[in-house]
Amino acid sequence: MGKKSIKENKNIYFESREEAGLTRAQASELIGTISESRLEKLETGKTALYPEDVVDMAAAYKKPELCNYYCTHECRIGKDTDVPEVKVSTLSEIVLSMLSALNNLNAQQVRLIDITADGVISDDELPDFVQIQRQLDQIDTTVESLKLWVASTIADGKLNKDRLKELQVK
Repeated sequence: MGKKSIKENKNIYFESREEAGLTRAQASELIGTISESRLEKLETGKTALYPEDVVDMAAAYKKPELCNYYCTHECRIGKDTDVPEVKVSTLSEIVLSMLSALNNLNAQQVRLIDITADGVISDDELPDFVQIQRQLDQIDTTVESLKLWVASTIADGKLNKDRLKELQVK
């Protein structure tokens, strides 16, 4: 069995492996695509991560949120396009947040039609348009939170992935 780490500045990948109760050797074997020495370098920031590394670690550690973390903090495309950071939440928190955002947007529906009807957004319409954009961003973030919840629930074995996919196709 490997030694327990005492390092204080652990990155999220290091912490996720430890939370999964795995040594580097065990994680490397479970992942299958990352050697133990490369894993050590990834966890200590000595070598750059590839997206495939993160996908493999997320699957092995049953932490799909690692992919969102990578996209929001390390991937240039994700950072440049403002991919929203999504935190793991409970289903009830996600649903309430979604309903709140949809209600707010519904209240602004007429204003959105007024702003966009002529195909031009004037300077006096811009503040309202930006507020509506924020509501849409909140909806987007809640949708991503729901997707992350589903992925986490599947990873924990609490949701039947095959049945879900079967129903999504119909």
